[in-house]
Amino acid sequence: MREEQSRRRYNATDFLNPSHSTSFSSVKASHLSQTHHQTSHKMPVYVVTGANRGLGLEFTRQLASNPSNTILATVRAPETDLSDLHSIASATTHILPCDTSSATSISAFATSAATLLTPKDLNIDYLLNNAGTNTAPSQTSLSMTAEALSQNVQINVLGPAQVTAHLLAQNLLSPTVRIVNMSSGLGSMSVSLSITPRKCAPYSISKAGLNALTVQQSGEVREKLGGGAVVVCMDPGWVKTRMGGEGAVLEAEESIGGMLACVHGLGEGDNGRFFTYTGKEVPW
Repeated sequence: MREEQSRRRYNATDFLNPSHSTSFSSVKASHLSQTHHQTSHKMPVYVVTGANRGLGLEFTRQLASNPSNTILATVRAPETDLSDLHSIASATTHILPCDTSSATSISAFATSAATLLTPKDLNIDYLLNNAGTNTAPSQTSLSMTAEALSQNVQINVLGPAQVTAHLLAQNLLSPTVRIVNMSSGLGSMSVSLSITPRKCAPYSISKAGLNALTVQQSGEVREKLGGGAVVVCMDPGWVKTRMGGEGAVLEAEESIGGMLACVHGLGEGDNGRFFTYTGKEVPW
């Protein structure tokens, strides 16, 4: 990422107010599919988990607008209504099952991805670990249950960890892969201190865990792949999706457009960092 962009700092109000957006959010979707590290002019390959609705659906829509992109769009339950996803899928969009709460399902997805990509000599250039959950949003640190915390950690932390690990084990990740773990302002302990009333405790704790996972992965993935990989976590803002709920202020198109512009501008020095959808760095 350009030096002046990486110096931007995050204010707690950015979590609630999209008016602090930078030029990232104004980049048109048609320009967001150009990769930062393509030297062979091959088709870039994206993995988008949780692609059937919300942020994942918008990621897929914007990426599918460029037919040069190959997209592996994962869904938890293929038997559910996928009409929205099918309606925006391009000829190079492949819809694959992957329940990120299940190690067996994740392993099967990685095998399917290898079957699809290896014969074409393709690697994954961008892994967007988007699938997540916010069960029990009303629970606080004093009322949360073990079940709610376990569900959030299973999907929001172990899911991205295992998706990344299984794809790495299949030798599918490009040496210069960009991995994005979808976090939240609530995953920042600094930001959480300034937000009242306190709620979404299981979700907040799991996203803080995801941030810690990102730091761990940033070293290990780069070591495994030889030095060019970049792993970051991102706060998409308070987006008008089903998970965003009542009061959300940001359109999915703006959030995803900003994140893709940010991701396509990542440099090796951004490894292990936490950004908003506008490219500002978030304090841990």
